Amino acid sequence: MQIGSHAITPRVILAPMAGVTDKPFRLLCKQLGAGLAMSEMTTSDPRFWNTEKSLRRMDHVGEPDPVGVQIAGTVPEVMADAARYNVDHGAQIIDINMGCPAKKVCNAWAGSALMRDETLVARICEAVVRSVDVPVTLKIRTGWDATHRNAPAVARIAQDSGIAALAVHGRTRDQQYKGVAEYDTIAQVKSLLSIPVIANGDIDSPQRAAFVLRHTGADAVMVGRAAQGRPWIFREIAHHLATGELLPPPSLADIRDILLGHLHALHDFYGEPSGVRIARKHLGWYAKDRPENHAFRAVVNRAETADMQLALTRDYFDALAAGVAPALPQAA
Repeated sequence: MQIGSHAITPRVILAPMAGVTDKPFRLLCKQLGAGLAMSEMTTSDPRFWNTEKSLRRMDHVGEPDPVGVQIAGTVPEVMADAARYNVDHGAQIIDINMGCPAKKVCNAWAGSALMRDETLVARICEAVVRSVDVPVTLKIRTGWDATHRNAPAVARIAQDSGIAALAVHGRTRDQQYKGVAEYDTIAQVKSLLSIPVIANGDIDSPQRAAFVLRHTGADAVMVGRAAQGRPWIFREIAHHLATGELLPPPSLADIRDILLGHLHALHDFYGEPSGVRIARKHLGWYAKDRPENHAFRAVVNRAETADMQLALTRDYFDALAAGVAPALPQAA
């Protein structure tokens, strides 16, 4: 799949997720097979560009090409300025957020709330596309609610505005992340457009990825929540799409090494104590299907230093790999 001059190979993409797809996680997912990893949603409001959070979100040093940055906002001219600013700071693809269902985003008339105003959709897309010389993509939902599935109309507007590729989450805004993603609307959108279409929603296995591509005719799939605690899903999907075969699941030793590498990256990127605190949610995701999960989380969440967090994690997975119950007496 092409987005502008960028070949997206393999055609499986990490979805932008606030508080999740930071630089350490993007790098990890790219190493494990993602063809593209979009940044966390970044604000278009210039008043916040120099905050510690924004500066970290805009840090793309050493990140493999292409670098994709998602921007959020509601004022076309402000969004255009934000696109230029991010391109000046390393972005090679700009993604416009019209898919976020969060109340605080929608209440500010941003994210998926924008789908309620198709005229504003056109103005934002046109302003951003005109403002930069890199490809601009758009992420939307199927609509605002079940009675307003206007993704096909928004998709046409996007293509006419010069959008280079469109990602569609197979849920309406009012569904949030509940229920089951429906793919018929994505298939309809794909049938109407000549630009690449990316299918998103409930892509949680190689088999589901292959089914969704067949059902929708989409050019690529986008993985979000299923990558939390399971970043190797990208190589599993890529391998299945290329060969029709399924990779064996990673060994406990492989998972331990991936996780320890992720923890080191978080500690280095954020420093202490922030890196230790941010790592806790990732630890919970990695261990959620493992024995003694609750005891493990209770212990690791008490770790106040990077060294302690690493040691507890290493010991836990070493015990699992050895076939013995992890010794976590502190959690009693």
